[in-house]
Amino acid sequence: MSGVSPDILRQVKRIELRTRGLVNARFVGEYHSVFKGQGMEFAEVREYQPGDEVRTIDWNVSARMRRLYVKRYVEERELTVLLIVDCSGSSRFGTGARDKQSLAAELAAVLALTATRNNDRVGLVLCSDRIEHVVPPRKGRRHALRLVRDVLAWPATSRATNLSVALDWAAQVLTHRAIVFVISDFVTPPIERQLKLLSQRHDLVAVVMDDPGERELPDLGVARLIDAETGRLLEIDTSNTGVRERYAATLAAERTNRQSLLRRLAVDEVIVRTEAGYTEPLLRFFHTRETRLKRRRRR
Repeated sequence: MSGVSPDILRQVKRIELRTRGLVNARFVGEYHSVFKGQGMEFAEVREYQPGDEVRTIDWNVSARMRRLYVKRYVEERELTVLLIVDCSGSSRFGTGARDKQSLAAELAAVLALTATRNNDRVGLVLCSDRIEHVVPPRKGRRHALRLVRDVLAWPATSRATNLSVALDWAAQVLTHRAIVFVISDFVTPPIERQLKLLSQRHDLVAVVMDDPGERELPDLGVARLIDAETGRLLEIDTSNTGVRERYAATLAAERTNRQSLLRRLAVDEVIVRTEAGYTEPLLRFFHTRETRLKRRRRR
């Protein structure tokens, strides 16, 4: 993308300044503790010390040296993180100081900068009902900020949403286990098959963006609304109690179905709201996940 406007560059800089302190102070350690490396790499042998596990003893070296030696391993730390970001028409919706697109850009900044601080590689897929843009995984601060810029400014060619396209793409392209964050409002055609396939091989996290203007239909009388993804003009009598109740029931059913699907597939869900931000939801996610990992280790 050429000719990025000065306004976009200023936005990227503001986002970096806003998120840098959070990344350094709160997210780097949390991220490291819940996303482990791909395995363990042999480092050296050293003399046995009381408390060492018997299974780590190197019997060949011990026989030669005539005293016990153990193998020491270090974690293979480098990971690949992929951000799948919904850039469809509904991502530009927002009723407060920021829309879902701006929130997605800040989330991308936090996750990308945190990953790069841990020496991990980060890539980006922008999607609507098609793959709009791909940035291959790389390391470094400049690369992370490039991802933020693209989330804010890449010109999408379609307004519709179909996350299955991006999930299928990721399942085919990612050859090694990766961490995949899907950042979207998840208003999409069915994606159960794609989520299941991707979550079987990769660490999948659903980051659900939410805006207060979508949670309930306000009583404004007869209102003309434009569907952000189809451009269709709708005329609705919002003063009609039945209309508002049907809207609330549909929304509740969508939320219940999504949460049930994610639980069934063991996919973590993080809900972030445009008016409240992402700091607390992300920290809750890290803490919950760390607790779960500790519980598994004890078993």
